[in-house]
Amino acid sequence: MRTAFAISTLAATAAAHATFQELWVGSTDEESSCARLPANNNPVTSVSGASIRCNAGSKPAASKCSVAAGDKVTFEMHQQPGDRDCSKEALGGNHFGPVMAYMSKVEDSSTADGSSSWFKIFEAGYDSATDTWANDVINKGCGKQEVTIPADIAPGDYLFRAETIALHSAAQAGGAQFYMTCYQLTVTGGGSANPTGVTFPGAYSANDPGIKVDIWGNGFSEYEIPGPPVYSG
Repeated sequence: MRTAFAISTLAATAAAHATFQELWVGSTDEESSCARLPANNNPVTSVSGASIRCNAGSKPAASKCSVAAGDKVTFEMHQQPGDRDCSKEALGGNHFGPVMAYMSKVEDSSTADGSSSWFKIFEAGYDSATDTWANDVINKGCGKQEVTIPADIAPGDYLFRAETIALHSAAQAGGAQFYMTCYQLTVTGGGSANPTGVTFPGAYSANDPGIKVDIWGNGFSEYEIPGPPVYSG
């Protein structure tokens, strides 16, 4: 709970929007080559529209990033396009919330529209013992979050969806802010698993306890991350 910060939250939010922009495959910086960058750094606020898939105004990227099943990728967020200054918070303004990553098996990641099934491969929420949110960790780590591509998934093209939800105004329905970017991947190696998943829209409801939540209230101590469970392989 961060009641001490609540008074300053509204004043800080205006300049604190951001986007996931870059992707690392292992130690290789692929920059934004396979990122479907959104039209601007404003959040999506409706869970019922198509923009909840890969953000508003996003278009196919210039290329695909190749990654081996079982390897690690790192998605990277910053407030302004092309500004990778690590002295600045990735998502400032008390925009506390969870971080998730999803994947969707598609025929061609350069043309897929995101209407296919998505399975979750990573999630991090709130640690009450340290009063730390998952995107606090991103802010302290130059905007980066590392995740592992499941080792058993079938090879082929996938959309990879990185997401954080800002909950500073989420006490009422429609107040949560969703920041996401889809990356175009080609997965090599792996096995034969094709995990079942959820669709966007459909995976979230505006009244889900992890989306409509008062993080400033005196009764707040636990947080329920929205969406399906993480695929365990």
